[in-house]
Amino acid sequence: MSVEVHVPEDLVLVGYISGAFGIHGWVKIRPYSPDADAMLSAKTWWIDKPDLHDVNRLEAKIHGEDVVARLVGVPDRNAAEALKGATIKISRKHFPALSEGEFYWQDLMGLAVENLQGESLGVVRDLMDNGAHPILRVAAADVPESELQKHEKLIPFVDNFVKEVDQATRKIQVDWGTDY
Repeated sequence: MSVEVHVPEDLVLVGYISGAFGIHGWVKIRPYSPDADAMLSAKTWWIDKPDLHDVNRLEAKIHGEDVVARLVGVPDRNAAEALKGATIKISRKHFPALSEGEFYWQDLMGLAVENLQGESLGVVRDLMDNGAHPILRVAAADVPESELQKHEKLIPFVDNFVKEVDQATRKIQVDWGTDY
């Protein structure tokens, strides 16, 4: 007899397990965002190893740039090491509310990017953090991932360049030339 598990439709990828932490079954997670509040507040995580399944979090805390956590069903270091490489997703409903003008990276993915002259620069394909601020990685939607670095525009996500983010119309307006 198998039990069917309902997988929420609003799961967001938040990090991956980079290895074991200590000898008592704790895992070390590298978050994809410098703000790991959602990981610390959500009691249920979804892990994709061996298949996507839910797991309850017993404890979690920030440890340097990582999050370390103790999960139900992970009793020792060997079990924790077996999860290395697994990705972690969390239901969007567990994410903290944002202030005006703040965005989750996930919400910016795929938004069309236009400059002040109305010229299309592509879509947000990815974001990265250079330590000072996030950077939009913008390229045409049809550029293969393997070619992205050759064709992308790297636009700092700061007020000086990003003039408007309109999630309703799925557009970002930037002060950026087509030849930059």
